[in-house]
Amino acid sequence: QVQLMESGGGLVQAGGSLKLSCAASVSISTFKNIDWHRQAPGKQREFVARINPGGDTYHANSVKGRFTISIDNTKNTVYLQLNSLKPEDTAAYYCRVVHGGVDVWGQGTQVTVST
Repeated sequence: QVQLMESGGGLVQAGGSLKLSCAASVSISTFKNIDWHRQAPGKQREFVARINPGGDTYHANSVKGRFTISIDNTKNTVYLQLNSLKPEDTAAYYCRVVHGGVDVWGQGTQVTVST
């Protein structure tokens, strides 16, 4: 059974930085891609970034140049570096994989950016 565990969220001032982690309970090379998504209060969950075990990345336009996704295959962990944070980045951040045709999500980690 695949489990994902996010960590690293917190409260930060606008312009600050955080580094989120997503640790998988199985070898991360099992997955085709690993995604980060976020959901702000009252809004739909939205895609943030994607990486594959080979290290190819894709970032949403809303975060491009500020957020960076990376992977450590030896630790079965994917990271999301958040820089130049804005209040509109406030959301719960989730990692996601598809395993056996089923979406698997972590429990999320909260990021709150104050003005």
